[in-house]
Amino acid sequence: MSGVAELNRTDRVVVVGAGMAGAQAALGLRQGGWQGRISLVGDEPHRPYDRPPLSKDVLLGKADATTFDIDWEHLGIELLTDRRAVGLDPGVLRTDAGDVPYDGLVIATGAEARDLPGATGTHILRTVDDALALRALLTPGRRIVLVGAGWIGAETATVARQLGCEVTVVEAGPAPLPGALPAELGALMADWYAAAGAELRCGVGVASVEPGAVLLTDGTRLAADEVVVGIGARPATGWLAGSGVELDAGGAILVDERLRTSVDGVWAAGDCVAYPSARSATRLGVQHWDHALQSGGAVAASLLGSDAPYDPVPYFWSEQFGRMVQYAGRHADADELLWRGSAADPAWAVLWLRGGALVGMLAVDRPRDLNQARRLIDRGAVLDRALAADPGVQLKAATAG
Repeated sequence: MSGVAELNRTDRVVVVGAGMAGAQAALGLRQGGWQGRISLVGDEPHRPYDRPPLSKDVLLGKADATTFDIDWEHLGIELLTDRRAVGLDPGVLRTDAGDVPYDGLVIATGAEARDLPGATGTHILRTVDDALALRALLTPGRRIVLVGAGWIGAETATVARQLGCEVTVVEAGPAPLPGALPAELGALMADWYAAAGAELRCGVGVASVEPGAVLLTDGTRLAADEVVVGIGARPATGWLAGSGVELDAGGAILVDERLRTSVDGVWAAGDCVAYPSARSATRLGVQHWDHALQSGGAVAASLLGSDAPYDPVPYFWSEQFGRMVQYAGRHADADELLWRGSAADPAWAVLWLRGGALVGMLAVDRPRDLNQARRLIDRGAVLDRALAADPGVQLKAATAG
């Protein structure tokens, strides 16, 4: 990263992206004593809101909005909504509603959901408007085909079944959550779909989407009143072309340990960044709520002069089929897998060890284990395998030596 020009606390900071990371950045700046003008630019017409409830309470009809309970006006933070970033020049953010000058800029434009190439008439679940539109279609007896058995696919399938829809989930990988978990663990979750009355088809892709049907690569034609796609997301950074902000091959913004980009006076946070992790000895791109929350606060601290490196223990969760599924850390295929309890139990967990040290944990309905694991991973604790495998022993008491 290049050197970053020092900012004066009376300068104007523009935060582009009004999701969790952007909101936390703006809030952290003002609460940290930034006296200058702060503008928060969002591409949606809505005031900043929280996204995790979209696939739960909003789809279920328990809520129509998830707006953050923040008094932006009282804080003196200017909201510039319904403005999409289209370019970046030194000192000027270009938007489709006009230029916004800045002294310091925080990019927090997040990620955009991937859709099936060439498909029309499909649905994605990324914004509150997406959720409200989809909710109106999830009525009893409606035939819903979900493409992708990842986190969002499982959550949407859960809600669709609760609302009485006929649900088929199509996953090209060998089991749910491919890429996130070993197939042997993902296969355990396949039973959850069956128990909920959702049909799961793994190891097959989508050839095309037709009116009223989905054609699979094995020749099967699935009747579909609606098709929902949950096959991941890509960093929303296409608008940075020609700006000098360095991106990786996947489009994520390359930042240093203080979340500074390659351009002076420009920082970045949230789903759109790839940050260096000393803990993982690689760069990480994380697209989950906790990262957005923490990196938003960390980027504000960086602008305020903090030298603390950003390198938290990655964490995310999913509520699916009546279970709380949580993951902390980052494991590799070569790491040792250790069961804590049994998959036959109502609640269970899996640990990943590297040289005896805890580096990752998957917990199903064991939130206390997960909380303790985050702290153990953070300090690189070495575990006693026999104690760690015993679900009756608190994980924090299972350290070796």
